[in-house]
Amino acid sequence: MKLPIRLQHRKSNWLTKPLNSGNLRFWLIDNGSLTARLKARYTDFSVQPVSLKHAKALTDEPVLLGLKTSQHALIRDVVLIGNNQPVVFAHSVLPYASLRGAWRGLGRLGNKPLGAALFANSKIKRTPLEYKKLSHHHPISMRVAEHVPNTSKVLWARRSVFQLNCAKILVTEVFLEQLFK
Repeated sequence: MKLPIRLQHRKSNWLTKPLNSGNLRFWLIDNGSLTARLKARYTDFSVQPVSLKHAKALTDEPVLLGLKTSQHALIRDVVLIGNNQPVVFAHSVLPYASLRGAWRGLGRLGNKPLGAALFANSKIKRTPLEYKKLSHHHPISMRVAEHVPNTSKVLWARRSVFQLNCAKILVTEVFLEQLFK
């Protein structure tokens, strides 16, 4: 039996607070630009694109963006690298309708950080952060494991929707253990 969309989001178990996240809590709850924070921490910071494809969003993502579950969007996965170590895996869902106007170039960022573009415009609004401890069975964890060898079985992630006028983009950031070494 397929759940109604409003229940699919509830069933995804994303939290409003990162409970029991230990020393990762301060990284998770920071509402500022993660890109800016990583650039400040690492003398050598870069973005490594690993996937850019036209596909359906994950099960609980369409409801956040006002998409039908059958609709395709541009899905961008990148690894944020600090001092030659992968520190964050970022997964973004960019609906086609959002890739117009001020955001028309977001589908062609390549190795440029999406966060820098999003935080550069003060008119962009961000929904409250949601948090989840991802098991190794979660689709995003499986993508992390595919592109970042030797990752832990359980990873913390946060996500939020960025909105400019009627355009919305979902960004999920997965924090890798190398961030703490």
